[in-house]
Amino acid sequence: MINLQGVSLQRGGRELLQHADCRIFPGHKMGIIGANGCGKSTLFKLLLGQLESDSGHVEIPAGWRIAHMAQEVAASGQSALDYVLDGDTELRRLQQELQQAEISGDGRRQAELHEQLAAIDGYSGPARAAQLLDGLGFSHADQSRPVNSFSGGWRIRLNLGRALMCPADLMLLDEPTNHLDLDATLWLEQWLQRFPGTLLVISHDRDFLDAVVDGIVSFEQQKLVLYNGNYSAFERARAERLAQQQAQYEKQQAERAHMEDFVRRFRAKASKAKQAQSRLKALDRMAAIAPAHVDSPFRFSLPAAEKNSNPLLDLRDADIGYGDNAVVHKVQLGIQPGRRIGLLGPNGAGKSTLIKTLAGELPPLSGSRLQGEHLAIGYFAQHQLEALDGDASPLLHLQRLTPEASEQSLRDFLGGYGFSGERVFERVAGFSGGEKARLALAILAWQKPNLLLLDEPTNHLDLEMRHALTLALAEFPGAVILVSHDRHLLANTVDEFILVSDGRATPYDGDLENYKQWLLGFNRDRKKRESRAAEVTAADKTADDKKAQRRAAAALREQLKPLTNRLKSIEQQMARAEKNLADLENRLADESLYSGGQQEEIARLNREQAQQRKKLEDLETEWLEISEQLEAARAE
Repeated sequence: MINLQGVSLQRGGRELLQHADCRIFPGHKMGIIGANGCGKSTLFKLLLGQLESDSGHVEIPAGWRIAHMAQEVAASGQSALDYVLDGDTELRRLQQELQQAEISGDGRRQAELHEQLAAIDGYSGPARAAQLLDGLGFSHADQSRPVNSFSGGWRIRLNLGRALMCPADLMLLDEPTNHLDLDATLWLEQWLQRFPGTLLVISHDRDFLDAVVDGIVSFEQQKLVLYNGNYSAFERARAERLAQQQAQYEKQQAERAHMEDFVRRFRAKASKAKQAQSRLKALDRMAAIAPAHVDSPFRFSLPAAEKNSNPLLDLRDADIGYGDNAVVHKVQLGIQPGRRIGLLGPNGAGKSTLIKTLAGELPPLSGSRLQGEHLAIGYFAQHQLEALDGDASPLLHLQRLTPEASEQSLRDFLGGYGFSGERVFERVAGFSGGEKARLALAILAWQKPNLLLLDEPTNHLDLEMRHALTLALAEFPGAVILVSHDRHLLANTVDEFILVSDGRATPYDGDLENYKQWLLGFNRDRKKRESRAAEVTAADKTADDKKAQRRAAAALREQLKPLTNRLKSIEQQMARAEKNLADLENRLADESLYSGGQQEEIARLNREQAQQRKKLEDLETEWLEISEQLEAARAE
């Protein structure tokens, strides 16, 4: 088992762990949670032996193979498939040794290495790597592309694939779903559920943790606290424990009352549609677990513009895409005030393209985009963090938007997003991904939109910030269009879904569990279609190859025709020479020839016999030479 006893650790002057104890037994799957900066990634470095604790002991069974997901990818010209294959270091070592044995001609060593490769299932390595890449969303063509041709998010996926490729007794995954869409996240859940080893995963995706882990390790006041069960069980257990602490009781009750009041207001307005009922259940659950987040540092709201248009935005018969390539056809979508839509669909179907068209960043290829007079869009794109000014502070970002606002009002607002004290003056370039994401949301909220367009807003956000964002979005009075792989966020903030798939954007009546099953079926069907297409391609290639072979054989026969004709002629001459030689030998064997007076005839027959033998030998020599020429030509 993994055993931490009395572990203390300081980093950068901060005490992350203080006499912490933790035991994790083989085969357990544990979620590692805690606020940003509490030491989750540092714990992984301790387990990997990259750091030493200031005191205490860290014990891992000797001989355990450890797989670790790196957070950075060095620029590399090797293919994505080879990069992932490198994750199986034992396979790569055996392959390299086998190559050396083949070069040296060491047959015995080659046989040993082939046995070792078979023992570790090494011959299926490329196929397993290809399956991992397929599950993570890489196309067949992507697998041969060089690593340095992919964007940062896709390189992180390659690191995840490389970690999964490693045969491991212990797997350490740090934010594996951060750059995954929903279908890749569902695939990863299934893969990790089958993983037989010990798993430690840092994640801020509560539904992912619920599906994968059977225990939680929580960083609490420089200690490691273990909880049995998944993340939902942790929330319930922690809420019950906090409810027993008198100092927190009133604050907890206020939070619960606030949530219950919102649920009552929502229930009074909601219809009995399937989506509305599903959301009511989710909101009831949020009220129940609210005490578990009573000490969250984030408290904020999303104010909306006072004026509205109806509709705010309208797409009519819109073909959307890039250049001349339409990704989604004939979109009909009117967005009224207060409408809350979640966009669903497989990877690459056009969800982000639709969001960009709604935001006005992409004009429709045909049809129309009509916006209301009072439309105020708040757009959070997947790459929103790159638009931040690294040299500016959070305060300066807001001051540029509203120079007339007082510094105190701006500081109060930023405090709800975790920027308090002197942090409001720090350069954004030094912020973590989570801090940049919080700032981007703060800038968006400060502008008071009446339509929020959110494309994966939870990337880099920790669990507490996600919880705060969920509450804020649930109470936001404006319209919301949301793309997210965070199912908890979707379930608690939208009332309806639109499915973007097969070039269409159509209403989806099911809930997220229905969609999960639809998506798994869609991916199975896609793989079947790809497999059938590959079989047809292979069959066509085989047929083409046979035709090419027949054409090549005909060309070769034409090229070799003079030689084959000459060979046939020689064979005929050899047959005649052999017959003549046999006749001469029969006549020379006749006893009557030697009865006397026929010396000249005997001499003549002997000369003819010698001539025929010489001729046959010459023909045989020429026959051998031409035969060798034909064999050489056919072998080329």
